[in-house]
Amino acid sequence: MRRYVAAIDQGTTSSRCIVFDHSGRVVGVAQREHEQLFPQRGWVEHDPQTIWRNTESVIAEVLEQNDLTADDIAAAGVTNQRETTVVWDRSTGEPVYNAIVWQDTRTAELCRKLAGSEGPNRYAERTGLPLSTYFAGPKLRWILDNVDGARERAEAGELCFGTIDSWILWNLTGEHITDVTNASRTMLMDLRTLQWDSQICEEFGVPESVLPRIHSSSEVYADVSSGPLAGVPVAGILGDQQAATFGQACLKPGEAKNTYGTGNFMLLNTGTTPVTSRHGLLTTVCYRIGDQDAVYALEGSIAVTGSLVQWLRDNLGIISSADDIEELARSVDDNGGAYFVPAFSGLFAPRWRPDARGVIAGLTRFVNKGHIARAVLEATAFQTREVADAMRADAESEQLDLELTTLKVDGGMVRNELLMQFQSDILDVPVVRPVVTETTALGAAYAAGLAVDFWSDTEEIRANWAEDKTWEPTMSDAEREQLYAEWNKAVERTYDWAD
Repeated sequence: MRRYVAAIDQGTTSSRCIVFDHSGRVVGVAQREHEQLFPQRGWVEHDPQTIWRNTESVIAEVLEQNDLTADDIAAAGVTNQRETTVVWDRSTGEPVYNAIVWQDTRTAELCRKLAGSEGPNRYAERTGLPLSTYFAGPKLRWILDNVDGARERAEAGELCFGTIDSWILWNLTGEHITDVTNASRTMLMDLRTLQWDSQICEEFGVPESVLPRIHSSSEVYADVSSGPLAGVPVAGILGDQQAATFGQACLKPGEAKNTYGTGNFMLLNTGTTPVTSRHGLLTTVCYRIGDQDAVYALEGSIAVTGSLVQWLRDNLGIISSADDIEELARSVDDNGGAYFVPAFSGLFAPRWRPDARGVIAGLTRFVNKGHIARAVLEATAFQTREVADAMRADAESEQLDLELTTLKVDGGMVRNELLMQFQSDILDVPVVRPVVTETTALGAAYAAGLAVDFWSDTEEIRANWAEDKTWEPTMSDAEREQLYAEWNKAVERTYDWAD
């Protein structure tokens, strides 16, 4: 009897396979980290072969640990770090270069050239995205231009491009496919037609022969061809933040979630019509179930949140593990006047300042490591406030009834109760953590399970969602606005640092 659904969650720092039951609860999980490669300043890479080997390993491990076989699995879903870019040989499967990670900034000059006289919003109306180093299209162009023979081989039809979902699916099934959510992060897909835009591809210098076929987020794509999941249909693909939105059951316009991971990503469901942001947010495909109309979202993408805690641990040695930061931050009553703006890769939404670089502002002799730890956590909440304010402004300008009254949260950092309370305080709305916080993998499982009727409809998904804890705002308006004003002063000190 096929009692479970498996989700392959290929993230920025690790690969996981999680098995869920019909109630959406975790049955088993296996995880392996992979190395972060920094060959030059501003460059971030992963080894695609290592990612695939780790994916194979965690699939086998979670089945073995829980005494499961392919016969127990109704379907498999894939969720992934989104804009990270892989190009590989169509016949051998060998990557022509390392995966270029979404945080990588090497394409800054290329993005300026592509923007030309029209500026960074040259393609925003069609793609929902500003020209930025963040997205996959410029990364693909860089590989074609800088890897020996890559352009010639691509134009001859010998190479495949994909975001990580395509790389995983190709290795699982031999099919070269992506879904609408991942395709919407390339800058090469038209949001309304949900197809590759031939004019943009031509202007980017990208031959369409390298691009995967675009499918919905929930349908049977192909069966796994070998390994412990052989014969199981792969039936769901969602980029990680869209998957978390789906897993949080944000299925109606106006419902929003915020994921606290390597970076932070807030998505607001806007329904079946794409809303063009006027305040620095991204318009993206949220999900598409089978042949139903696509559902769209406004997204605020923040580059550095959880990775700032890792930086405090690995680069400065102030803490020995990520979990230590809450206790250290609680050793002081406030931030001591210190503000940490982690613009390591520039600033993403809503400011989009690739010239920015990180600063710690407001330092005095009074500030100690506890204040720095607190400033690190508060940076996550302040950046989230900026995104929430932009969402409110977009909703007002479009005359949409999309007021944020509650924020659903997920991701590794939501275990930090000091951060969650400060987040509620600085937003002035309740913050709600669900019982199942593995919402990214859960969303991919839901997409796959819906395609094979493991779950009958989205109402079953909504019924599975349950609250674990809610934080209510307790901060005064005066204190909230003073802290936020000082944060904004600190952010402005980061501008015009990089050429």
